[in-house]
Amino acid sequence: MGVLVCCDCFFYRKSKTKPNGKKPPAEEKKHYLEPEYTKVRVVDFDLKELVVLPPEIDLNEWLASNTTTFFNLINLQYSTISEFCTGDTCQAMTAACNTILLWQDEKGKKIKCTAPQYVDFVMSSVQKIVTDEDIFPTKYGKEFPNTFETLVKKICRFLFHVLAHIYWAHFKETVALDLQGHLNTLYAHFIVFIRVFNLVDPKEICIMDDLSEVLCNPPPPSPTAQNHVTER
Repeated sequence: MGVLVCCDCFFYRKSKTKPNGKKPPAEEKKHYLEPEYTKVRVVDFDLKELVVLPPEIDLNEWLASNTTTFFNLINLQYSTISEFCTGDTCQAMTAACNTILLWQDEKGKKIKCTAPQYVDFVMSSVQKIVTDEDIFPTKYGKEFPNTFETLVKKICRFLFHVLAHIYWAHFKETVALDLQGHLNTLYAHFIVFIRVFNLVDPKEICIMDDLSEVLCNPPPPSPTAQNHVTER
């Protein structure tokens, strides 16, 4: 099994006060919450339609297919800004709400690593799991292991961390590349998926609740679309 089976992550919030009693600098503004950015999507329909389990599909097969797809898409999204995510620019795996994510190795030691190291740990571990025929079987008749759902939940939690870091540390570069629409749509699709199937504890993703609230609601139809419908 992959490294992810025996590793985990922890996060902590920076204290509101420093040892000398002074407050640290205020949290940076969340530019990704500005309406000019949140309104940009690739699709304009209810994403729940994409994640609802089809009646003829086995639940585990549906979870496996979607989890693998999200892994590939989030890995691809990260690759678009990976040249900006270095040991110098991202000395810790940061996210919103002054969050720093820590990795735990096979020996149980908590490690504060750079963001690119953390993402590499995640992607390497998930890659090993989703390509393991004993965990994510692709051959007809082969059953999923009893630990399958637990592993899917852990994978989704780690993938959420990658998305959270992209928004927090690399949204400016994402906008410069004109990829915020793809990022918003991917994030909303992923959050709707893990919510529908209860794959991640809400407390684990609460640091992005403000964005989730905005993006996971179907966007209002554009004036162009409304005019088009009226004309028809």
